[in-house]
Amino acid sequence: MSMKLEFGYGKGVQSVDVDADRIVAILKPNDVEHGDGGEAEVERALSNPIGSGRVEEIVKPGERIAIITSDITRPMPTYAVMPALLKRLYGAGVRPEDITLVFALGSHRGQSDEERAKLAGQFAASQIRMEDSDPDDCVHMGNTSSGTPIDITRRVAEADRRICLGNIEYHYFAGYSAGIKAIMPGCSTRAAIQSNHSMMVSDDACAGKLEGNPVREDLEEAERLCHVDFILNVVLDEHKKIVKAVAGDVVKAHREGCAFLDKLYSTPIPHRADIVIVSQGGAPKDLNLYQTQKALDNAKHAVKDGGIIILAGACQEGLGERVFEQWLTSSETSKSMIERIRKDFQLGGHKAAAIAMVLEHADVYLVSEMEPEFVKSIFMQPFASIDEAFAAATKKLGSDSSVIAMPYGGSTLPQIGR
Repeated sequence: MSMKLEFGYGKGVQSVDVDADRIVAILKPNDVEHGDGGEAEVERALSNPIGSGRVEEIVKPGERIAIITSDITRPMPTYAVMPALLKRLYGAGVRPEDITLVFALGSHRGQSDEERAKLAGQFAASQIRMEDSDPDDCVHMGNTSSGTPIDITRRVAEADRRICLGNIEYHYFAGYSAGIKAIMPGCSTRAAIQSNHSMMVSDDACAGKLEGNPVREDLEEAERLCHVDFILNVVLDEHKKIVKAVAGDVVKAHREGCAFLDKLYSTPIPHRADIVIVSQGGAPKDLNLYQTQKALDNAKHAVKDGGIIILAGACQEGLGERVFEQWLTSSETSKSMIERIRKDFQLGGHKAAAIAMVLEHADVYLVSEMEPEFVKSIFMQPFASIDEAFAAATKKLGSDSSVIAMPYGGSTLPQIGR
């Protein structure tokens, strides 16, 4: 008997039939009890902040408010949380002209007016100023004990109040996304991001780890130099709908959100598999390989040494980052990128090296819209469909080779024996 497995791919879906007796696990969110979700959950969180007063008790009329949110590469539903947040700010006497919604680009590309408006939603877009963070116009606010310069985009640095939005998911070396990450690295410079991210080589810098993680600790030290007054973070289900919201203190509220994420997405497997089929879950998470890499990094925890990871991501924008592209296209071997990152850490190159580290243990079959010859040049094997890639993997590893499916690979974190 075969099972039809489906994976988000761009704005559509790809499927493959797999013999049921070959499937070790299909990693989907755990069955966790939660409320109604959606905007009602946002209202609940705003009314019950963790470690702080309500946002309407924190802000004052006449203050300049910077609301920092995610850019187009993240599934954060800014449009769904802004109405409730803005109504509370207005109720506290804050004027629309004193509020700016800043999209945290980090090292990503700039956005169009249309993209910003779509992300923000009509309610916010029609009332308040919106702009991307600007790495060329930053204010230096000090250095962390690790030497990371806290250079923050001027609009955020000079605001009287800072409110951070974000969706919490696993991050392959900062432990989890969201929280302080909206500000740092979201609204910082390439040099500052590079300084922080250079700590990714530590064994303690890994997905699902906060305490003792040098990357996360450096980021949260940065918050003492650029204070965040309030956060509103959400956890999304596999359909990108809000199932949990947390609000309040930048650390305490974030920690509670991370604990809920673990209940939902920390997924047990009995053992590793010969073949892992993984997808980011579709757009916008698979716009480019720079973002799709996150699913690959989670999949490495589920594949046997010498196995095959079938990575499905449309990558309509190609590789997605200049240095990342330079490392992938100019390196003679994948191993050389690992050697290089230890001697010469570069932002962008770090994700190329992360891919190379996976390639040390498994082959990667990439299902994307990129040209086949180009995919081969960056050390992966190209395929037009998951079905085609799976047939090739089965031919190589045998008809009895085991399979783990990760249709939400950027979110689910495999854990052996849990």
